[in-house]
Amino acid sequence: MGNYSSTKAEITNYIRARTPLIIVDSSERERVERILKEIARELNINISYYTDAKQVCALNSNVSKDVDSDPLQYIASSFKKNRNSTFAFGDVKRIGEDNVYSREILNILYLAKETNCTLILITADPVWSRLSQFGMLTSLDYPDTEERISQIKSFISQYRGKYTIEWNDEDIRMAATLLRGFSEIQIENILSTALVSQSRLGREDLYELTSQKSRLYSAVSSIQMVKVDRNLTVSGLDALKDWLNSKKSIFFASDEDLQQRDLTTPKGILLAGVPGCGKSLSAKMVAKEWELPLFRFDIGTVYDKWVGESEKKMKDALQFIDNVSPCVVWVDEIEKALSVSDSGNDTGKRVLGQFLFWLQESQSRVFLVATANDISALPFELFRKGRFSEIFFIDLPNAAERKAAIAQYAKQSLHIKISSDDMNDLLQVSEGFSYSDIEYAIKDIAQLALINGQSVITKESLMETFKKIVPISKNNPDMVTRIRKWGSERAVAASSKSGGYKVETK
Repeated sequence: MGNYSSTKAEITNYIRARTPLIIVDSSERERVERILKEIARELNINISYYTDAKQVCALNSNVSKDVDSDPLQYIASSFKKNRNSTFAFGDVKRIGEDNVYSREILNILYLAKETNCTLILITADPVWSRLSQFGMLTSLDYPDTEERISQIKSFISQYRGKYTIEWNDEDIRMAATLLRGFSEIQIENILSTALVSQSRLGREDLYELTSQKSRLYSAVSSIQMVKVDRNLTVSGLDALKDWLNSKKSIFFASDEDLQQRDLTTPKGILLAGVPGCGKSLSAKMVAKEWELPLFRFDIGTVYDKWVGESEKKMKDALQFIDNVSPCVVWVDEIEKALSVSDSGNDTGKRVLGQFLFWLQESQSRVFLVATANDISALPFELFRKGRFSEIFFIDLPNAAERKAAIAQYAKQSLHIKISSDDMNDLLQVSEGFSYSDIEYAIKDIAQLALINGQSVITKESLMETFKKIVPISKNNPDMVTRIRKWGSERAVAASSKSGGYKVETK
């Protein structure tokens, strides 16, 4: 595919070379028209142009002619009368196979070759092979980063005096990245809708731009959009947060900047670790921090009893993800979905192969967050470099992380600030707790407060509730020890300091 300038250059060269046929593969007829108008002006030539609505018109003038919706006879007559002429056909159809219509065009191409004329067909549909053999094919892709930036700046310039528009150059570049894969008309419609609905364009509107993309494509049952609280706060995991912060600018870098250094955007992360310690919440954290829509991909639901259906469902799901990019895709407990490939199941192996190939080769801006509890069940192919940007291990929270989590949940659910002395006592009794253990304890008291009032929230009630919790580190110490051993050897710690809790195994 080509951008506006490269496609224009190709068409110009083909016209100069008097190629009998130029096929412009594009669904954006208006942009192709603009290219042809510029070429007609720059080469100082006349290009006749047909559409059903406008009939035949000259692109370098306002002269038009009604041909009663039958342009083929008119084109043939024009080529007979005017050697070295150029005619563009904007509403071409039914040319993907051998039929009366495509054969009539074929006859026109023989005439064009004899009279040194050029026929330009604008279509997004397949072209019959006998037609395509007569000429050259060029493709016009959706607007690239710089074109989107230019369009957004032009839009802002048009409405800045009428509406409040707060976007700076960085916001415009972010918007251009989020609107990747949209046509020029779609971008215009999305910007107009955002502006009119709020009577302004603020930075908070950036997320809404790309969240609309999923509505343009048919739903896929295995993928659901996940609503992300824009006020989401995640305690701890400082090393993971630092890594994500450093990769954000690369993910949103322009295609041109990445190509100059032969780089690709970050593929994603695999999060392994102790259950209840924030793996699933991290997917929401990425979507919130990067201001991207979040989709949950349930790979297990693509498997079907009918031959070939599983592969088709996986293909449809991956195509949907590519279409709605840029986005964050969350695959929870990935080992359960992919472990089927190791059971001698041919379908499972083919589905895994599809997923791994996409993970390695996809050029879409998709950041995958996969979580796993049982790492041993994952196929070894998943760990090959290039499929995930990094593998992180999430351990039990250390004292500082438990303190932050307790303070956060106490503020959100209990509406209190815990004193230093009380916090120290809670940190002692919560040693070995996961984040979910802490959340459960505090929200248990919050339920009592909802029923009986704020007076039930005391240090004693907090301590008693925490002491009743049997954390996963005591419930299943062998599993936690095994997971920790794997994480220390094969993954990067998500926290700068480990949990520091010694698990007692049997």
